[in-house]
Amino acid sequence: MLTIQEKIFQLDELRSLVQDWKSDGEAVVFTNGCFDLVHRGHLDYLSKARNLGGKLIVGLNSDQSVQRLKGKERPINDQLSRAELLASLYFVDAVVLFEEDTPANLITNLIPSILVKGGDYIVEDIVGYDVVKQAGGDVLTIPFLDGFSSTNLIEKIKKL
Repeated sequence: MLTIQEKIFQLDELRSLVQDWKSDGEAVVFTNGCFDLVHRGHLDYLSKARNLGGKLIVGLNSDQSVQRLKGKERPINDQLSRAELLASLYFVDAVVLFEEDTPANLITNLIPSILVKGGDYIVEDIVGYDVVKQAGGDVLTIPFLDGFSSTNLIEKIKKL
């Protein structure tokens, strides 16, 4: 069994591992996000994503990427803490950080079998849709668990 740190990859080493998984007949699922304050909604989403295939990769926005997307107050947790937390989940097989605002480069390099995002996305608008579909893969959405969001959690904590 891998340690938590062994589930956190650089793109080059993960690309090789993904090729091995695919050679072994595994359906590789990819999703991405900031995962700043992991809550029950994240756990539900990630476990459902993993159930779509044999391996789950989580592309994780770097600290600078989160700041550009969410503002200077974010992230609450640094990228190493967020990566290790995600890697500690039994249903997550690999975590890879990315600096860009979108995971387009990761998706183009890894070409997952299944690309997944939350239910608030239109499938055809998901970054990487064309790459995955062209390779014969699927692009899907998973509905969010109502009532759970990092932003709402942060606002609740601020009111305490």
